[in-house]
Amino acid sequence: MDAERAHHIGMWGVQTLRKTGISKIGERLFFAPHPSLKTEAMGLTFPSPFGMAAGFDKGGYAISALGNLGFGHIEIGTLTGQAQPGNLKPRLFRLVDDKAVINRMGFNNGGAAEAGPRVAAARADLQSEYKGKLRPLIGVNIGKTKLVDLEDAIEDYLVSTRVLAPQADYLVVNVSSPNTPGLRDLQAIETLEPLLEAVRSEADRVVVGRRIPLAVKIAPDLANQDIVEIARMAVRLGLDGIIATNTTIARDGMGLTSDTAKITEIGAGGLSGEPLKSRSLEVLRILKSEVGDQLSLISVGGVTTAKDVQERLDAGAQLVQGYTAFLYEGPLWAARINKELLALRKNNK
Repeated sequence: MDAERAHHIGMWGVQTLRKTGISKIGERLFFAPHPSLKTEAMGLTFPSPFGMAAGFDKGGYAISALGNLGFGHIEIGTLTGQAQPGNLKPRLFRLVDDKAVINRMGFNNGGAAEAGPRVAAARADLQSEYKGKLRPLIGVNIGKTKLVDLEDAIEDYLVSTRVLAPQADYLVVNVSSPNTPGLRDLQAIETLEPLLEAVRSEADRVVVGRRIPLAVKIAPDLANQDIVEIARMAVRLGLDGIIATNTTIARDGMGLTSDTAKITEIGAGGLSGEPLKSRSLEVLRILKSEVGDQLSLISVGGVTTAKDVQERLDAGAQLVQGYTAFLYEGPLWAARINKELLALRKNNK
């Protein structure tokens, strides 16, 4: 089956489970993380250190359902200031032998204004359902509209910030997707710093009664020194977190075993999944050595097992995210990781 069609069917299935009430029963009996997995990060308390990365639920359609499956947080998006269809199909490809995916989706979404009420409803739904208990938290990941010129990027991000920051538990500025032309140019310090300052200021202005944490998501393809410079800037600006990493444009040196002709035929796009594990962990360690405990680190890329999650936590991450492995591991994935994390910690005592 076409990978994008399979994804939409999977999303429909998750939402259907939620509507029938089966996943709510499962949340109480099986899926809910054990209280000992409670995690502090970015000034917030998460029911588990393991969450769903941005990209799976771009429009915030299945937030509550994913929370019922055991994810400690669900990061939706990437959402843009304007609605856009994304890149031409086909644009999502599985590399089954590598437990990997190549995508060039291009931030396909209905826009910030269309998603805002849906995110607000999901947040209210979770607050009502958990009734004072620790609920899954909602991150909102925002990016640049493709048709907006780079010189106008800040205002485009602020459009999304005004609508979505009040609905989110935390906000993420995405400057690292390879599928929007020029977007990664915003990772340069001279362009990234004013962007983050503007989003921070606007979020403070529009969110009343609380301070919303702000994180930036970076690419694995940055030079190590550029990662260090971004880390120093994040500390200087008082950011709450760095998410590392997004997908990679690299193919060589990634240890791919899939047919080379097939990879060539697929063409451009961001590679995610198992092959990204080594570089993602390397970037995490670089960041940790630079920032220490001054902000929270969220590690993503090549995460499949509870051992992978614990390895990232041991390397200095406060939170760990996954997405690609969900396509291969199935809907019990988050619950299984939570259960196995608990067992790992008991065995290591």
